[in-house]
Amino acid sequence: MNDKRTEIIRDLISKQFKSLRAFAEHINMPYTTLRSMLERGVGNASVDNVFKVCRGLGISADRLEEMVEESDGLTRKDEKDIQKETGKYFKGIKVKIVMLHLMARMPMIEVKRIKS
Repeated sequence: MNDKRTEIIRDLISKQFKSLRAFAEHINMPYTTLRSMLERGVGNASVDNVFKVCRGLGISADRLEEMVEESDGLTRKDEKDIQKETGKYFKGIKVKIVMLHLMARMPMIEVKRIKS
């Protein structure tokens, strides 16, 4: 399962540590537990393990949730699919396609005019 929390944690681990095994040793967690947690998805892991991983990355569980909310909603697979599909186009066209894709996934918001 590749949920956004899992992707964020994978990215943070890869940026801060040379391998999953090195990170597992750093937080004193069996490598197989960490690997399983990332394969099944963070949402399926025990709360204790999620807290342990977050502490090891220097973030709180609340910050992880904020990072999920701040994310653009695209998964790695989405980004790769966009790159693959738009690879034959010019950069300007790629930007437009990515923007259209993002706009299609964004919830509609209402903008109210404030009188000044």
